[in-house]
Amino acid sequence: MDDNEIVDLFYKRESRSISECERKYSKYCLLIANNILHCYEDSEECVNDTMLRAWNSIPPAKPVSLKFYLGKIARNLAIDRYRSRATTKRGNCTVEEALEELSECIPTECVDLTDRLALSEVVNGFLAKLRAPERVVFIKKYWYLYSVGEIAKTEHMREGTVLSMLFRTRKKFRSYLEKEEIDV
Repeated sequence: MDDNEIVDLFYKRESRSISECERKYSKYCLLIANNILHCYEDSEECVNDTMLRAWNSIPPAKPVSLKFYLGKIARNLAIDRYRSRATTKRGNCTVEEALEELSECIPTECVDLTDRLALSEVVNGFLAKLRAPERVVFIKKYWYLYSVGEIAKTEHMREGTVLSMLFRTRKKFRSYLEKEEIDV
């Protein structure tokens, strides 16, 4: 079943929409949550909560990409759970460290929806300009919250290469934001 058909099931309020989402995207959401929480049980709960949140938000939301919509929900729920249980370690990287690294580049306040949408467009524009390896490493680190070691392993790079690539990409990102007149 394709994503549009699943979204249509949500709009018809058919409970089958949840089972179709779970069948198609539960592993994807579990991967995202587990990269943040490193606890299978907590990650499973996040996936269940993701499906409930999708049920409660579709309609009125009509996601363009159901996969990324669910992934974003799972990621946000996992980060909230991570913060609430005050865990400090995530392999060689803490979630707080990753978010702090990126906070050096992004604006501290996006007051309204218009600001957030504008920032989203700028970020997407920046990512589109990156070479594929830089983009993949940047997204794995700051969206999926992989550790440097995990990125190095999956991308067949040395950890030092990943670290320097992330450092250079953050500098490019900050410069790009300044060029786009986004206050950092």
